[in-house]
Amino acid sequence: MAKVAIVMGSTSDWPTMQNAAQMLKSFGVEFEAKVVSAHRTPNLLVEFAESAHEQGFSCVIAGAGGAAHLPGMIAAHTHLPVFGCPVKSKALNGIDSLLSIVQMPKGVAVGTLAIGDAGAANAGLLAAQVVALQDESVREAVIAFRQKQTETVLSNGNLELDE
Repeated sequence: MAKVAIVMGSTSDWPTMQNAAQMLKSFGVEFEAKVVSAHRTPNLLVEFAESAHEQGFSCVIAGAGGAAHLPGMIAAHTHLPVFGCPVKSKALNGIDSLLSIVQMPKGVAVGTLAIGDAGAANAGLLAAQVVALQDESVREAVIAFRQKQTETVLSNGNLELDE
């Protein structure tokens, strides 16, 4: 089975990026999570990105806060799809991270998700959908997940006032 890499610039990003890991786990998708800092371990970043395909990864989820160079730098060194997750920062609540990730130059693509927990969870969902292109059990799990969401909304659609 193809696996997904979840990388982040610091262990402080893990509370957010766990949402991607939990989503992948719920679909039975194998993943590895690790710290790879664009600024503090640039050689490790290049080594990881250039060898990600050979390591069996089908795509990369990269979470970063602040200057948020990690997703773009990984995308510059791999042909694999990269999903960037802006991590909420103290200074600008993640807006800085979002803008850093989403403003990639033409020719170096990073799929950018929402700031924080929802974006990380959706990155996990997108990565599972990539894996599902080649893995029938993951495809069935994604379809079941979507159907359950629909059923939940439909079963709770009628609202009334409490008396």
